[in-house]
Amino acid sequence: MHDAIRINDERFWSTIERSGEIGVGRPGGLARLALSDADREMRDLFVRWCREAGCEVTIDRLGSIFARREGTDASLPPVVMGSHLDTQVNGGKYDGIVGVLAGLEVIRALNDHDVCTRRPIELVSWTNEEGARFSPPMVASGAFAGVYEVDWVLGRLDDDDKRFGDELARIGYAGSAPVGGRPLDAYFELHIEQGPILDGEGIDVGVVVRGYAVRGFLVEVRGETSHTGPTPMDKRRNALVGAAMLAVAVNDVGWRYHPTGGKATAAWLLIKPNQPGILSDWAQLICDVRHDDPAVADRMTAEVLEAVSRCAERSQCEIAVIDRWTFGNERFDPECVGRIRAAAQHLGVRALDIASQAGHDAYHISKIAPMAMIFTPCRDGITHNHREQAEMGHTVPGVNVLLHAVRARAMR
Repeated sequence: MHDAIRINDERFWSTIERSGEIGVGRPGGLARLALSDADREMRDLFVRWCREAGCEVTIDRLGSIFARREGTDASLPPVVMGSHLDTQVNGGKYDGIVGVLAGLEVIRALNDHDVCTRRPIELVSWTNEEGARFSPPMVASGAFAGVYEVDWVLGRLDDDDKRFGDELARIGYAGSAPVGGRPLDAYFELHIEQGPILDGEGIDVGVVVRGYAVRGFLVEVRGETSHTGPTPMDKRRNALVGAAMLAVAVNDVGWRYHPTGGKATAAWLLIKPNQPGILSDWAQLICDVRHDDPAVADRMTAEVLEAVSRCAERSQCEIAVIDRWTFGNERFDPECVGRIRAAAQHLGVRALDIASQAGHDAYHISKIAPMAMIFTPCRDGITHNHREQAEMGHTVPGVNVLLHAVRARAMR
């Protein structure tokens, strides 16, 4: 009987639509930044939904929300599903959100059909996955996996110098549960593809088998303030110019490797003072390179680092990489991937092996537990944009695959 269970399509999609009413941004999109008032409103609704589904809800010190559905053997580590509910400044209604609310629907469907699993099942909404307000991204899942210290995360500042820990307390989600330090049986994350492959090929389920190699950098530029009028060009140490030169140089690296699928991006720039009439003496920018081949990503990295030296000399500023990160070399667990494939085959859903070109909380969790991911289509691959669009009919098959893969794993 349990092999025939499915989610309630309309109920699932109604949660997506309700989420889309909270933190409205540009037409059709969301601007629900981490630890904002809109984030609090969505968290409150999510917690209520989880409790109504019979889950025990706990919140850790970084505000990540865990909803636990007990199994018949509470001593066993849980099978975990998760993603995030925060968005970009000009975000869509589906990135991350579909994964969290898919997990909620899995729990509801198991309840509907009176399915008792041996292992507990947990659903997590990770704090600040996007990194749109507090950099870097994926800090809460990273701390859970031991990549970051909790106090370091709590001390992160946004562009207005508001502290992560203070904002977490302000919205009422500074929990008391420890961050990590406990075993997980497995971790499954469903996510929209954020690319055009599934949509273009008319396939509803992507089985993620690897990630693009990503090398990220936080770069600091130090110059000197002076008047924009009388200061001679040869005496200028304009941090804005040094940062801008590097941003263009990074973009050029991306174009050089574009024929083989490479990408290089400068996506965030902060300048102080940022006023007319004065040269800036400080700037920071975040950039990264991405390629399917880790060796090529390393060559792109070397070119970015060479550009740092070249731009420092040209702008007469001090430019230094003050933080670096790497992801995309994570291990996708063969057994968990196999359960996704088996579920798709059982349900008669066409599935395609696919690579992830973005970062996900699953990457950090792969360091401490077996991990696998499911992709569902998004129209034309548009994402991190208010025109991001997913459709119920093309998303539900992936949620049913998640349901059956997680149920099978939790029966062990």
